Amino acid sequence: MGTHIKMRAKVKAKPRKKPLQQRSQLMVETILEATARVLSRRGYEGTNTNVIAETAGISVGSIYQYFPNKDALIAALHERMSQRIFAVIRDTIENASANNLREAVAVLVHAVIEAHLIDPALHRILEIEFPFFERSKKQGSVDMDIFEEIHGLLLRRRAELKVSDLRLAAYMVVRMTESLVHAAVLEPPADLELAVIEEGIVSAIVGYLTYEADPAKGRG
Repeated sequence: MGTHIKMRAKVKAKPRKKPLQQRSQLMVETILEATARVLSRRGYEGTNTNVIAETAGISVGSIYQYFPNKDALIAALHERMSQRIFAVIRDTIENASANNLREAVAVLVHAVIEAHLIDPALHRILEIEFPFFERSKKQGSVDMDIFEEIHGLLLRRRAELKVSDLRLAAYMVVRMTESLVHAAVLEPPADLELAVIEEGIVSAIVGYLTYEADPAKGRG
């Protein structure tokens, strides 16, 4: 889901050029796959373009045609992971045949957890070791797409909700899912099974969406 990319000292983390032809796109995909393998195995400090090139079976010059440094490569990996998670969320929401709100939230949470489990080692490094960058427009667009999918889900389930501001509710659901799933997958407690945590996440989200506040408590 959304990332925690923040601004740091001026680091050029943008690709040199966008791959337009199929051959260039395949080259970039090869480079990113190699970067993911190296990063998972060696961590941020142990990753460099020479090792990535060797892993990919290409020259370092081929990498520099598209990416100026390893920071740009890792930024691209972060964006690709967010795009994949968005695709999972979009497809899950579009194809789910839930009978009620809890079922809809359960399907969504399970799908996001499964997406995070595809390569947990890489995800852990990107979330924990990843240096701070200025958020890219592309990354911001993916985050907004995720938000709009969740907002659409809530609109369709409006009759089951107690919250009145669905834009705020969508924001809260995105952040709750992001934070709780990241913690469950990246830093799981030793004494709790993932399935138990997953059920707890679903209950927390549904509880927020269906909680009816006592208006009297808001008065002085």
